[in-house]
Amino acid sequence: MKRTFFAFLFLFLLLSCKQEAKFTINDWQKISENVAFKSDGDVVKLKSGKFNYSIPASKLPYKKVILLNASLVGYFTELGLEEKIIGISSPEYVYSEKIHQLISEGKIHNIGNEQKYNVEKIIALKPDVIFTNYIASFDNTYDLIRKNGIEIIFLDEYLEQNPLDKSKYLIVFGKLLGKEKEAEQRFKEIQKSYDSLRILAQKGNHKPVVLANEMYGNQWFLPGGKTNLATLILDANAAYLNAQNSDSKAVPLSFEEVFAKSQNAEFWVNVGNHQFKKELLQINPNYAKMNVFNNGKLYTVSGKEKAKSNDFFESGVVRADLILKDYIKIFHPELLPNYNLTYLKALK
Repeated sequence: MKRTFFAFLFLFLLLSCKQEAKFTINDWQKISENVAFKSDGDVVKLKSGKFNYSIPASKLPYKKVILLNASLVGYFTELGLEEKIIGISSPEYVYSEKIHQLISEGKIHNIGNEQKYNVEKIIALKPDVIFTNYIASFDNTYDLIRKNGIEIIFLDEYLEQNPLDKSKYLIVFGKLLGKEKEAEQRFKEIQKSYDSLRILAQKGNHKPVVLANEMYGNQWFLPGGKTNLATLILDANAAYLNAQNSDSKAVPLSFEEVFAKSQNAEFWVNVGNHQFKKELLQINPNYAKMNVFNNGKLYTVSGKEKAKSNDFFESGVVRADLILKDYIKIFHPELLPNYNLTYLKALK
Protein backbone atom coordinates (compact mmCIF):
# COMPACT_ATOMS: atom_id res chain seq x y z
CA MET A 1 0.00 0.00 0.00
CA LYS A 2 2.99 2.28 0.45
CA ARG A 3 4.31 1.87 -3.08
CA THR A 4 3.61 5.54 -3.76
CA PHE A 5 4.98 6.80 -0.43
CA PHE A 6 7.82 8.79 -1.97
CA ALA A 7 5.66 10.20 -4.73
CA PHE A 8 3.27 11.43 -2.04
CA LEU A 9 6.18 12.76 0.00
CA PHE A 10 7.54 14.60 -3.04
CA LEU A 11 4.12 16.17 -3.61
CA PHE A 12 3.88 17.12 0.08
CA LEU A 13 7.25 18.83 -0.04
CA LEU A 14 6.31 20.82 -3.12
CA LEU A 15 2.97 21.92 -1.68
CA SER A 16 4.49 23.12 1.59
CA CYS A 17 4.77 26.87 1.78
CA LYS A 18 8.07 28.48 2.51
CA GLN A 19 8.27 29.84 6.03
CA GLU A 20 9.75 33.31 6.44
CA ALA A 21 11.80 34.45 9.42
CA LYS A 22 14.23 37.34 9.53
CA PHE A 23 17.45 37.24 11.51
CA THR A 24 19.07 40.63 11.88
CA ILE A 25 21.45 40.19 14.83
CA ASN A 26 25.00 40.15 13.54
CA ASP A 27 26.30 37.29 15.68
CA TRP A 28 23.70 34.82 14.46
CA GLN A 29 25.03 32.32 11.94
CA LYS A 30 22.39 32.32 9.25
CA ILE A 31 21.69 29.01 7.54
CA SER A 32 18.67 30.21 5.59
CA GLU A 33 15.70 32.54 5.94
CA ASN A 34 14.23 29.87 8.23
CA VAL A 35 17.16 28.79 10.38
CA ALA A 36 19.99 30.44 12.34
CA PHE A 37 21.98 29.75 15.50
CA LYS A 38 24.54 31.36 17.77
CA SER A 39 26.59 30.60 20.86
CA ASP A 40 25.55 32.82 23.75
CA GLY A 41 27.70 32.15 26.81
CA ASP A 42 26.89 28.69 28.10
CA VAL A 43 23.94 28.32 25.75
CA VAL A 44 23.51 27.60 22.05
CA LYS A 45 20.48 29.39 20.69
CA LEU A 46 18.73 27.97 17.65
CA LYS A 47 15.89 29.46 15.61
CA SER A 48 14.07 27.12 13.28
CA GLY A 49 10.90 28.48 11.71
CA LYS A 50 8.56 29.51 14.53
CA PHE A 51 10.53 27.51 17.11
CA ASN A 52 13.26 28.85 19.41
CA TYR A 53 15.64 26.70 21.42
CA SER A 54 18.15 27.46 24.17
CA ILE A 55 20.41 24.43 24.47
CA PRO A 56 22.89 24.28 27.40
CA ALA A 57 26.38 23.86 25.97
CA SER A 58 26.96 21.24 28.67
CA LYS A 59 24.49 18.94 26.85
CA LEU A 60 26.45 19.16 23.61
CA PRO A 61 27.49 17.40 21.57
CA TYR A 62 24.43 15.17 21.53
CA LYS A 63 25.41 11.51 21.70
CA LYS A 64 22.10 9.62 21.36
CA VAL A 65 19.72 10.72 18.62
CA ILE A 66 16.36 9.58 17.29
CA LEU A 67 15.22 10.57 13.79
CA LEU A 68 11.58 10.66 12.76
CA ASN A 69 12.26 11.57 9.11
CA ALA A 70 14.28 9.68 6.51
CA SER A 71 15.08 13.01 4.83
CA LEU A 72 17.33 13.87 7.78
CA VAL A 73 19.39 10.68 7.50
CA GLY A 74 21.47 12.15 4.68
CA TYR A 75 23.05 14.72 6.98
CA PHE A 76 24.23 11.98 9.34
CA THR A 77 25.65 9.79 6.59
CA GLU A 78 27.41 12.78 5.01
CA LEU A 79 29.17 13.55 8.31
CA GLY A 80 29.77 9.93 9.35
CA LEU A 81 27.46 10.27 12.35
CA GLU A 82 25.36 7.14 11.83
CA GLU A 83 26.44 5.59 15.14
CA LYS A 84 24.88 8.46 17.07
CA ILE A 85 21.45 7.33 15.88
CA ILE A 86 19.74 4.99 18.35
CA GLY A 87 16.24 5.04 16.89
CA ILE A 88 14.60 5.73 13.56
CA SER A 89 11.08 5.67 12.17
CA SER A 90 10.04 3.71 9.07
CA PRO A 91 13.52 2.19 8.49
CA GLU A 92 12.24 0.42 5.38
CA TYR A 93 12.34 3.82 3.66
CA VAL A 94 15.99 4.42 4.60
CA TYR A 95 18.50 3.86 1.79
CA SER A 96 21.81 3.92 3.73
CA GLU A 97 23.48 0.51 4.00
CA LYS A 98 25.33 1.61 7.14
CA ILE A 99 22.04 2.45 8.85
CA HIS A 100 20.61 -0.96 7.97
CA GLN A 101 23.76 -2.64 9.23
CA LEU A 102 23.40 -0.87 12.58
CA ILE A 103 19.73 -1.85 12.70
CA SER A 104 20.63 -5.52 12.11
CA GLU A 105 23.19 -5.26 14.92
CA GLY A 106 20.54 -3.92 17.29
CA LYS A 107 22.26 -0.55 17.65
CA ILE A 108 19.45 1.36 15.93
CA HIS A 109 15.85 0.60 16.91
CA ASN A 110 12.68 0.83 14.83
CA ILE A 111 10.42 3.25 16.71
CA GLY A 112 7.34 2.93 14.49
CA ASN A 113 6.14 4.99 11.57
CA GLU A 114 4.28 8.13 10.64
CA GLN A 115 0.99 6.38 11.40
CA LYS A 116 1.92 5.49 14.96
CA TYR A 117 5.22 6.12 16.72
CA ASN A 118 6.16 3.75 19.53
CA VAL A 119 6.30 6.40 22.25
CA GLU A 120 7.04 3.85 24.97
CA LYS A 121 10.14 2.64 23.13
CA ILE A 122 11.24 6.23 22.41
CA ILE A 123 11.05 7.08 26.12
CA ALA A 124 12.80 3.85 27.12
CA LEU A 125 15.70 4.59 24.74
CA LYS A 126 16.33 7.89 26.56
CA PRO A 127 17.68 9.85 23.60
CA ASP A 128 19.46 13.16 24.13
CA VAL A 129 17.37 14.65 21.34
CA ILE A 130 14.85 13.86 18.61
CA PHE A 131 15.17 15.54 15.22
CA THR A 132 12.09 15.72 13.04
CA ASN A 133 10.04 17.83 10.65
CA TYR A 134 7.16 19.57 12.42
CA ILE A 135 3.70 18.10 11.81
CA ALA A 136 0.92 19.90 13.70
CA SER A 137 -1.25 16.78 14.03
CA PHE A 138 1.49 15.15 16.13
CA ASP A 139 1.47 17.88 18.81
CA ASN A 140 0.04 15.55 21.47
CA THR A 141 2.82 13.02 20.80
CA TYR A 142 5.46 15.75 20.97
CA ASP A 143 4.06 17.00 24.29
CA LEU A 144 4.12 13.52 25.80
CA ILE A 145 7.73 13.02 24.76
CA ARG A 146 8.76 16.41 26.15
CA LYS A 147 7.07 15.63 29.49
CA ASN A 148 9.52 12.75 29.79
CA GLY A 149 12.45 15.14 29.55
CA ILE A 150 13.35 14.52 25.90
CA GLU A 151 14.30 17.46 23.67
CA ILE A 152 12.61 17.66 20.27
CA ILE A 153 14.15 19.90 17.61
CA PHE A 154 12.18 20.67 14.48
CA LEU A 155 14.22 21.18 11.32
CA ASP A 156 12.02 21.57 8.25
CA GLU A 157 14.63 21.34 5.51
CA TYR A 158 11.93 20.50 2.97
CA LEU A 159 10.68 24.10 3.17
CA GLU A 160 13.93 25.44 1.72
CA GLN A 161 13.66 26.50 -1.90
CA ASN A 162 17.36 27.23 -2.42
CA PRO A 163 19.14 23.90 -3.06
CA LEU A 164 22.30 24.97 -1.21
CA ASP A 165 20.30 26.09 1.82
CA LYS A 166 19.23 22.48 2.25
CA SER A 167 22.87 21.39 2.07
CA LYS A 168 23.82 24.05 4.60
CA TYR A 169 21.81 22.31 7.32
CA LEU A 170 24.97 20.21 7.62
CA ILE A 171 26.38 23.06 9.70
CA VAL A 172 23.48 22.88 12.17
CA PHE A 173 24.01 19.17 12.71
CA GLY A 174 27.76 19.72 12.94
CA LYS A 175 27.23 22.31 15.69
CA LEU A 176 24.90 20.10 17.72
CA LEU A 177 26.73 16.80 17.19
CA GLY A 178 30.35 17.80 17.65
CA LYS A 179 31.49 18.01 14.02
CA GLU A 180 31.32 21.73 13.42
CA LYS A 181 34.59 22.11 11.50
CA GLU A 182 33.96 19.01 9.39
CA ALA A 183 30.42 20.17 8.57
CA GLU A 184 31.56 23.64 7.53
CA GLN A 185 34.28 22.16 5.34
CA ARG A 186 31.89 19.67 3.76
CA PHE A 187 29.35 22.36 2.99
CA LYS A 188 32.04 24.53 1.40
CA GLU A 189 33.03 21.60 -0.82
CA ILE A 190 29.42 21.00 -1.90
CA GLN A 191 28.92 24.73 -2.50
CA LYS A 192 32.10 24.99 -4.56
CA SER A 193 31.09 21.95 -6.60
CA TYR A 194 27.60 23.36 -7.19
CA ASP A 195 28.91 26.77 -8.24
CA SER A 196 31.42 25.19 -10.63
CA LEU A 197 28.70 23.08 -12.21
CA ARG A 198 26.40 26.09 -12.59
CA ILE A 199 29.17 27.91 -14.47
CA LEU A 200 29.81 24.83 -16.62
CA ALA A 201 26.12 24.63 -17.54
CA GLN A 202 26.25 28.09 -19.10
CA LYS A 203 28.47 26.65 -21.84
CA GLY A 204 25.49 24.74 -23.21
CA ASN A 205 24.47 26.20 -26.57
CA HIS A 206 20.82 25.23 -26.37
CA LYS A 207 18.38 26.05 -23.54
CA PRO A 208 15.72 23.34 -23.68
CA VAL A 209 12.19 23.80 -22.33
CA VAL A 210 11.46 21.54 -19.35
CA LEU A 211 8.23 20.17 -17.84
CA ALA A 212 8.16 18.70 -14.32
CA ASN A 213 6.09 16.39 -12.09
CA GLU A 214 2.90 14.57 -13.01
CA MET A 215 -0.83 14.55 -12.29
CA TYR A 216 -2.37 13.46 -8.99
CA GLY A 217 -6.05 12.83 -9.43
CA ASN A 218 -7.45 15.63 -11.56
CA GLN A 219 -4.68 18.14 -10.90
CA TRP A 220 -1.12 18.63 -12.06
CA PHE A 221 0.90 20.12 -9.24
CA LEU A 222 3.39 22.13 -11.25
CA PRO A 223 6.24 23.59 -9.17
CA GLY A 224 6.19 27.37 -9.00
CA GLY A 225 8.96 29.50 -10.44
CA LYS A 226 10.55 30.09 -7.03
CA THR A 227 10.74 26.46 -5.95
CA ASN A 228 13.81 24.33 -5.37
CA LEU A 229 13.20 22.44 -8.61
CA ALA A 230 12.78 25.60 -10.68
CA THR A 231 16.09 26.88 -9.30
CA LEU A 232 17.89 23.65 -10.20
CA ILE A 233 16.53 23.70 -13.75
CA LEU A 234 17.59 27.35 -14.16
CA ASP A 235 21.07 26.64 -12.77
CA ALA A 236 21.34 23.73 -15.22
CA ASN A 237 20.81 26.26 -18.04
CA ALA A 238 17.38 25.09 -19.11
CA ALA A 239 14.08 26.94 -19.51
CA TYR A 240 11.52 25.79 -16.98
CA LEU A 241 8.07 26.27 -18.49
CA ASN A 242 6.62 27.70 -15.25
CA ALA A 243 9.60 29.95 -14.47
CA GLN A 244 7.55 33.14 -14.72
CA ASN A 245 5.33 32.03 -11.86
CA SER A 246 6.24 33.70 -8.54
CA ASP A 247 5.15 30.89 -6.20
CA SER A 248 7.55 28.99 -3.93
CA LYS A 249 5.20 26.02 -3.83
CA ALA A 250 3.49 23.75 -6.33
CA VAL A 251 0.61 25.26 -8.27
CA PRO A 252 -2.41 23.02 -8.97
CA LEU A 253 -3.33 23.17 -12.67
CA SER A 254 -5.65 21.22 -14.93
CA PHE A 255 -4.30 18.88 -17.60
CA GLU A 256 -5.48 21.33 -20.25
CA GLU A 257 -3.49 24.18 -18.71
CA VAL A 258 -0.30 22.13 -18.55
CA PHE A 259 -0.92 20.74 -22.02
CA ALA A 260 -1.02 24.28 -23.41
CA LYS A 261 2.13 25.30 -21.52
CA SER A 262 4.14 22.26 -22.55
CA GLN A 263 3.81 22.37 -26.34
CA ASN A 264 7.53 23.15 -26.77
CA ALA A 265 8.87 21.04 -23.91
CA GLU A 266 11.76 18.76 -24.85
CA PHE A 267 12.27 17.20 -21.42
CA TRP A 268 9.91 15.98 -18.72
CA VAL A 269 11.67 15.47 -15.39
CA ASN A 270 10.78 14.18 -11.91
CA VAL A 271 8.08 11.93 -13.34
CA GLY A 272 7.55 10.11 -10.03
CA ASN A 273 9.30 6.78 -9.54
CA HIS A 274 7.91 4.86 -12.51
CA GLN A 275 9.92 2.42 -14.61
CA PHE A 276 8.12 2.49 -17.98
CA LYS A 277 6.24 5.10 -20.01
CA LYS A 278 3.27 2.78 -20.34
CA GLU A 279 2.73 3.08 -16.57
CA LEU A 280 1.98 6.76 -17.06
CA LEU A 281 -0.77 5.98 -19.56
CA GLN A 282 -2.37 3.60 -17.08
CA ILE A 283 -2.56 6.51 -14.64
CA ASN A 284 -3.72 9.09 -17.17
CA PRO A 285 -4.29 8.20 -20.85
CA ASN A 286 -4.27 11.92 -21.69
CA TYR A 287 -0.47 11.89 -21.48
CA ALA A 288 -0.49 10.29 -24.91
CA LYS A 289 -1.72 13.61 -26.35
CA MET A 290 1.39 15.45 -25.18
CA ASN A 291 4.23 16.16 -27.58
CA VAL A 292 6.83 15.79 -24.81
CA PHE A 293 5.46 12.32 -23.96
CA ASN A 294 5.70 11.16 -27.57
CA ASN A 295 8.84 12.93 -28.74
CA GLY A 296 10.65 14.21 -25.66
CA LYS A 297 12.88 12.60 -23.07
CA LEU A 298 11.41 11.60 -19.70
CA TYR A 299 13.28 11.14 -16.42
CA THR A 300 12.19 9.78 -13.06
CA VAL A 301 13.80 10.16 -9.62
CA SER A 302 14.35 6.40 -9.32
CA GLY A 303 18.07 6.25 -10.12
CA LYS A 304 18.98 5.03 -6.62
CA GLU A 305 16.05 2.97 -5.41
CA LYS A 306 16.28 -0.12 -3.23
CA ALA A 307 13.09 -1.89 -2.15
CA LYS A 308 10.95 0.91 -0.65
CA SER A 309 13.82 3.37 -0.21
CA ASN A 310 14.98 6.11 -2.57
CA ASP A 311 18.26 7.93 -2.06
CA PHE A 312 16.97 10.97 -3.95
CA PHE A 313 15.05 11.81 -0.76
CA GLU A 314 17.99 10.99 1.52
CA SER A 315 21.52 11.85 0.43
CA GLY A 316 19.99 13.87 -2.41
CA VAL A 317 18.66 16.33 0.16
CA VAL A 318 22.27 17.15 1.08
CA ARG A 319 24.05 16.72 -2.26
CA ALA A 320 22.57 19.64 -4.18
CA ASP A 321 25.63 19.53 -6.42
CA LEU A 322 24.95 15.97 -7.58
CA ILE A 323 21.28 16.74 -8.24
CA LEU A 324 22.38 19.70 -10.37
CA LYS A 325 24.95 17.52 -12.10
CA ASP A 326 22.21 15.09 -13.08
CA TYR A 327 20.14 17.84 -14.65
CA ILE A 328 23.14 19.21 -16.56
CA LYS A 329 23.90 15.72 -17.87
CA ILE A 330 20.28 15.42 -19.03
CA PHE A 331 20.00 18.86 -20.68
CA HIS A 332 23.60 19.23 -21.89
CA PRO A 333 25.14 15.74 -22.11
CA GLU A 334 28.09 17.02 -24.15
CA LEU A 335 29.32 18.98 -21.10
CA LEU A 336 29.66 15.85 -18.93
CA PRO A 337 30.54 13.07 -21.39
CA ASN A 338 31.94 10.67 -18.78
CA TYR A 339 29.34 11.20 -16.05
CA ASN A 340 26.58 8.70 -15.31
CA LEU A 341 23.38 9.88 -13.65
CA THR A 342 23.23 9.48 -9.87
CA TYR A 343 19.65 10.09 -8.79
CA LEU A 344 17.65 10.49 -12.00
CA LYS A 345 16.91 7.79 -14.55
CA ALA A 346 15.56 7.75 -18.10
CA LEU A 347 12.04 6.41 -18.39
CA LYS A 348 11.90 3.53 -20.87
